Amino acid sequence: MQKKTALIVGASGLVGRQLLHLILEDDFYQSVTSLGRKQLDINHPKLKQEIVDFENPDLSKISADHIFCTLGTTIKKAGSQDNFKKVDYQYPFETAKAGLNNGSELFAIVTAMGSDPKSMFFYNRVKGEVELSLKELNYHHLGIFRPSMLLGDRQESRLGEQIGQWVMKAIGFLIPANFKAIEAKKVANAMLKYAKSPKKGLSEISSGQML
Repeated sequence: MQKKTALIVGASGLVGRQLLHLILEDDFYQSVTSLGRKQLDINHPKLKQEIVDFENPDLSKISADHIFCTLGTTIKKAGSQDNFKKVDYQYPFETAKAGLNNGSELFAIVTAMGSDPKSMFFYNRVKGEVELSLKELNYHHLGIFRPSMLLGDRQESRLGEQIGQWVMKAIGFLIPANFKAIEAKKVANAMLKYAKSPKKGLSEISSGQML
């Protein structure tokens, strides 16, 4: 079987870093491209890095057999709801659309538990909206991963999340599987496992399934 090519958008993030390392170590992929705003501090013979201006991207660079999107921010970091929607809706959707036009067969994205385009909560609503738009692209394989609270070491400090992680770990045995906090590496592992043997059409993977 011919080895696949991969592209990761958001490889500097919590899940993206884990996924990049897994793909680099796996013989299933012959090469992987990291598409991001800045250079990663990593060198590997399989890795190609492309710096992108998401407001004016070179769409020809968004090309691989499999595309993984792990982009995500917070309204506080983004500075406004409009900027948040750019990162969590506009950039993922435009990447998926360009990839499909360039021949990509699989698109896998991390959204969130509770994603719903009709949600009263802005965060969940945007996540649901991007899922809905991606489904309309009719990818041969579309994987939507909805983790609960992510555990792991972020490059930036998020005090609220740190407190939440401590609480979730302390009472985790009382929480149903879908609501338990989940290690970023488990999400990355689930994405890789899916991509190596995807079913046709849409796959929606809950946090409990990833655990």
